[in-house]
Amino acid sequence: MFDALSDRLEAVFKGLRGRGKLTEQQVEEGLREIRLALLEADVNFRVVRTFIGRVRERAVGAEVSAALNPGQQIVKIVHEELVRILGEASAPLDLGSRSPAAVMLAGLQGSGKTTAAGKLARLLKKKGRRPLLVACDLQRPAAVRQLQILGERVDVPVYAPVTSGDPVVVARDSLDEARRLGANVLIVDTAGRTNVDEEMMAQATAIKEGIDPVETLFVIDSMIGQEAVSVAKAFQEAVDFSGVVLSKLDGDARGGAALSVAEVTGRPIKFASIGEKLDEFEAFHPDRMASRILGMGDVLTLIEKAEEVYTTDQAEQMQAKMLSAEFTLEDFLDQMQQVKKMGPLQSILGMLPGMGQALRDVDLDDGQLKQVESIIQSMTLEERRDPKVLNGRRKKRIAKGSGRSAQEVNELLRSFGQMRQMMRSLGGAKGMKAAKALRGMDPQDLMAGMADGGMPGRLPMGAGMGAGMPGAGRGGSNRPMNKRVPARKKKKRR
Repeated sequence: MFDALSDRLEAVFKGLRGRGKLTEQQVEEGLREIRLALLEADVNFRVVRTFIGRVRERAVGAEVSAALNPGQQIVKIVHEELVRILGEASAPLDLGSRSPAAVMLAGLQGSGKTTAAGKLARLLKKKGRRPLLVACDLQRPAAVRQLQILGERVDVPVYAPVTSGDPVVVARDSLDEARRLGANVLIVDTAGRTNVDEEMMAQATAIKEGIDPVETLFVIDSMIGQEAVSVAKAFQEAVDFSGVVLSKLDGDARGGAALSVAEVTGRPIKFASIGEKLDEFEAFHPDRMASRILGMGDVLTLIEKAEEVYTTDQAEQMQAKMLSAEFTLEDFLDQMQQVKKMGPLQSILGMLPGMGQALRDVDLDDGQLKQVESIIQSMTLEERRDPKVLNGRRKKRIAKGSGRSAQEVNELLRSFGQMRQMMRSLGGAKGMKAAKALRGMDPQDLMAGMADGGMPGRLPMGAGMGAGMPGAGRGGSNRPMNKRVPARKKKKRR
């Protein structure tokens, strides 16, 4: 997400970093490039003008001129102003004490309302709520069936008594159905049109009056660009939504809607749909999104995803194993399977500070994880725990059993060996000292370090989570495993 914008901003900051002093002309040139980057990302021009004005006011004053590192200070200012236009603070869903509490979704046709309803139901159920999905998009019979399928997939009941008729009646009746089923949250999916029209707005207003929702969420396609502002304003005037859901954020390299809608409407972005899978839906945090846009990663979200998968005891046991060099291929297989639960590999690694840019041209996907899994799963328990026993005959057997080549088996073992060696060095006195230093670092200093090109002591690709991937080690290629390298022809001796 935001790839094009991140690339442009990174190029601007590279020209500002490392300078002992910045003249007003250099600051203006940088601001001009930032302005162009935002406009090319389809951010609304009024939002761009406001944003650049705020940054200029701070950047040409004493705040930058008196800084020890003016380049870093400008990055910090841009980060803070990005947070400001994205909504400043996180705004969680407020369901109050009412039961059932109704949440209404509104938006244009094709904006992703129905899918967002299913994802929200899954998220709320995971948090201990008892949701009921309500099919009020009766303009398209397919929308009712889609919601029923989503309900089955997330194991949430769906109230869909009819496939055509008056959606206002269905919405009102759903309150009684929720009480009958013991559901404490209603998620109402409403109809949309390809364009804003009076009939759609009147229907949405009537549904809202009928169920009196505690939250009305406006779902907007992140790829809509400049049109986001006019659509958002029209819905705000008609139904006065309380929050925004950004859909299809994974498919938008520009991100203009995300950077426009909160500033223009004054309503917070509450959720972001970051992928097609039902679990790729997360609470929106303006500060974390600003960090992602600036290539600083998103460590807090990464930690939260890890905490959903690992218990504290599991994490401590694995850390002890890794630092004492007792980490085996069996442990590595377990780690990979846990990482897969956290989301797509490219997305997870992109949350590490400084890794987003490094991974831009690297082809990492879940298919490669499956290939590595197949190699390890073709080993015996003894071979997984002690790779030193693997001779040529055993490697051929593993390659045949996994459907991979002997070269790929060797590549995996070499990368794994490099990772163990790195972990062994981290387990020593110097490694522990560096870890303690990072742990005790002031957050502002850490952000300044990331703004200057990465975390202090940042590890190379071969030393991190991608270390076990063939080609991820130092000096390795980034080719996918399924692309075979032709054998070299031997030169004839004269």
